[in-house]
Amino acid sequence: MIYEVKFMRDSQRIRCACLWRGLAISLFYRERASKTNAAFPPLWSVLIMDRKENSEKTVQALMRLLPSMDKILSDRRLAEFEEHIGRSAVKDVCVQTLSQWRTKILNGENAVYDETRFFAELLLKLNKMASPSLRPVLNCTGVVVHTNLGRSCLAEEAIDAAAAAGLGYSTLEYDLDSGSRGHRNAHVEWLLCRLTGAEAAVVVNNNAAAVLLVLAALAAKKDAVVSRGELVEIGGSFRIPDIMSFAGTRLVETGCTNRTHLRDYENAITDDTVMLLKVHPSNFRISGFVTSPEREELARLAHSKGLLMVEDLGSGILVGNETLGLEGESTVHDCLSAGVDLVTFSGDKILGGPQMGAVVGKKELIDKLRRYPLLRALRCDKMTLAALEATLRIYLRGDWKKIPTLEMITATEKELKTRAEKLRQKIDELGLNVASDVVPSEDAVGGGAYPERPLPGWAVAIRPAAPLNTAVLQQRLRQCSVPVVAVAHEDELLIHLRTLRPFEEDSLLASLREALEEAR
Repeated sequence: MIYEVKFMRDSQRIRCACLWRGLAISLFYRERASKTNAAFPPLWSVLIMDRKENSEKTVQALMRLLPSMDKILSDRRLAEFEEHIGRSAVKDVCVQTLSQWRTKILNGENAVYDETRFFAELLLKLNKMASPSLRPVLNCTGVVVHTNLGRSCLAEEAIDAAAAAGLGYSTLEYDLDSGSRGHRNAHVEWLLCRLTGAEAAVVVNNNAAAVLLVLAALAAKKDAVVSRGELVEIGGSFRIPDIMSFAGTRLVETGCTNRTHLRDYENAITDDTVMLLKVHPSNFRISGFVTSPEREELARLAHSKGLLMVEDLGSGILVGNETLGLEGESTVHDCLSAGVDLVTFSGDKILGGPQMGAVVGKKELIDKLRRYPLLRALRCDKMTLAALEATLRIYLRGDWKKIPTLEMITATEKELKTRAEKLRQKIDELGLNVASDVVPSEDAVGGGAYPERPLPGWAVAIRPAAPLNTAVLQQRLRQCSVPVVAVAHEDELLIHLRTLRPFEEDSLLASLREALEEAR
C-alpha cells in the first residue's frame, strides 16, 4: 500500500491561491504597519514561510505513516527469522531499517511511504543475515589456485581427517605412549622432513607468518640483504619491507630491479648482517635484460661469511616439475639441496593442502624458532594439522593425483575437450534460450605461481539470447542457490572445465537453469 501526502494538486490553482492569500496578507500587514509604524515584510518572505510550513507538515505526516515497532515485529513473515538468528537480532535489523527510512524522509529522499517496499528492504536484510556468507561456489574461471575463492580444494582424505578432529577430542598435544603432554607440531614434522629432506620443520598459520617468525627469531635488530628485484608485494598488501620492519629486521637493499649480481650481495654485507634473504617473485616476472645469482652461489657466499641463507619459496612444490609438466620452479627439496638453511612455503597453493606456512631446514635453527614466544601466537589449529597430515600422507605413498590442485593442473587438453563437449550437449538438452560452443581457453595455476605461463584448456562458451546479455547472466549465476563464478569474454560467458570438477557439473546445469528461467 502506498501513502502519498499532497496538499494541492493543480499547479494553477496553487499559484492563484498563493497570490490571493499573499494579497490579503499584504493588505493586512500594510494596514497594521501604517498604525504601528512597524516594518512591512515583503510578499516573497511570507510565501517562503508558508511553503516551509507545508513542507514540515508533509514530513510529519510521513513520519506518522511509518509502522510502529510492535506492528513490524508482529508481522508473521518475521517469525522464521527469529528461529535462525534470534528475536534480538531481528529487532536490531528492524530498528536499523526504521532509522534509515526516517533519515531519508528528513533529507527529502522519500516523498512517499510504500509499505511493500519497506518490508521488502527489511526481509532482504534479514535473509542475508540468516544465510551463511561463507558459501561453496562453482569455480568456472580456469584459475586453479584462486585466492579469492579459497585457493586449493582439499583431498577427500584431508576433509575426513579435519572433520574427525573437529567432531571430538584428539591427540593434538597428548602422547598416548607416555600418557603425558605431547607436541602438536610432531604430527606433521616427520612427514615434512621425509618429503623435503629437511632436518627439522615447524608449521604456522600461513607463509607470511613463517617469514615473520624466521626474521623475528633470527634477525631482530640485525641486517638482512635482499635484492631490489625481490622486494615484492602480493595480494592483501603483504610487502616484504613491511614484514621485515615489523620483525625488527633492518632491510639492506642491493642490486637493481632487473639485475643483481653476486658481488652486489657481497658488497652489502657488514658486521651487522645476519642473513641473505631470497624471495620468490610470486605473481610477477621480469623478463629481458635480467640477471640474478643462483641460490647455490648465494648459499656459498652466506656460509663463507658466517651468515644464514634463507629462502621464501612461496608455493610449496613437493613433486618434481617434470611430473607436473611445469618448468622453471624449484621444489622445496631443490632449495635445501642447494645449501639453503631455511625454506618457507605455503600449504594451500601448489602443495594442495590447508592454509598454513612451513619452515623447514637445519635443526639448530628450527629449535630456535620453537623456543621463540611468537610461535604460540602463530600456531595452527587441530583441524588444519589433521588436514595437512592427511595431505602429506598422500604424497608419502606417491598418490599425489588424489590431490585436487595437482589433478587440475595436470589435466590434459584432450580430457578437458571431451568433458567440454559432453557438458555443451547437456546444456543444449536443457532447452534454454542460449547458444553454446566448445572453445579453447587459457587457464592458470594461480596463487602467485607461473603468472606468465598459461595452461592450455577448453571451455564451454554460452551466449544468451536477447534481451538477456552476458553481463546480466554472469550476475544472475552469482546469485543462484549454488553460485557460479565464470568469466565474461566479449559477448560470451566461458565455463572453464579445468576448475569445474566432474561431480559439480549437475550443480552447474541446475544453476544455469535457475538463472535463465528467472529471466523469462
